[in-house]
Amino acid sequence: MSGAILQGVPATTLDTDIWIDLPPRQYMRMLNLCRRLGAEVRANTVVDLSDGSTVNFLYEVHGLRSFRYEYQHAQRVKWLETDVAVLPLARIYASKKFVGRPKDLAHLPLLEQTMKLQCQLRDRRKRA
Repeated sequence: MSGAILQGVPATTLDTDIWIDLPPRQYMRMLNLCRRLGAEVRANTVVDLSDGSTVNFLYEVHGLRSFRYEYQHAQRVKWLETDVAVLPLARIYASKKFVGRPKDLAHLPLLEQTMKLQCQLRDRRKRA
C-alpha cells in the first residue's frame, strides 16, 4: 500500500512492503544487511528500522507476473529523497484483489477511485 500512497491514494499503512528479487530461502541475506544497518529483526521477513518504521520483505507477490516483468513496468516516484520503483496502481489493485484478505479488499475502492480520478485528470490535460 505504500506504493499506492506515494501515487496519491488517500490511505495509511503501518509498514512498507518491499518486493525483493531473491528466492525466499535466501531471506537471511536481507536480514543480515538490515542488522548491519541497525534494524531490529522481528520475523523472517519483518524488520524495524532505526527510525521506527517497519519493513516487510516480500519474496513473491501473488496475482502478478514475475519480479523482472513488474519491475520493468514500474512507476518511478520520489520517496525520502530517493527515486524508487513502485507497482502501478492497477497492478497493486490486481494483487490485492487476487490475495483477497479483508484489509486488501478494503483498499480496492480507494484504488479504483484514485485510478479513475487520475484518468480524468490526464484526459483534461490532453484536451487543454
